Amino acid sequence: MSENSSSDPPNSTQGPITDDKAAQEKLESKGANPPTQEPEEEIDIDLEAPETEKAALAIQNQFRRFQKKKK
Repeated sequence: MSENSSSDPPNSTQGPITDDKAAQEKLESKGANPPTQEPEEEIDIDLEAPETEKAALAIQNQFRRFQKKKK
């Protein structure tokens, strides 16, 4: 018979690993290798340009068609 029967409640040394311990281990492992983030490149778009307006209208029309087709 096993040491931990179904009628005996598990004590702190016999129980499974809790979520807190697992979360702590994940944080420790992530702390060793911090992700390297590249600085975002700022893109300057002229919102008043005629090409930009045409592109925006084309994107909106395609989206509206997609929404109609989806229904």
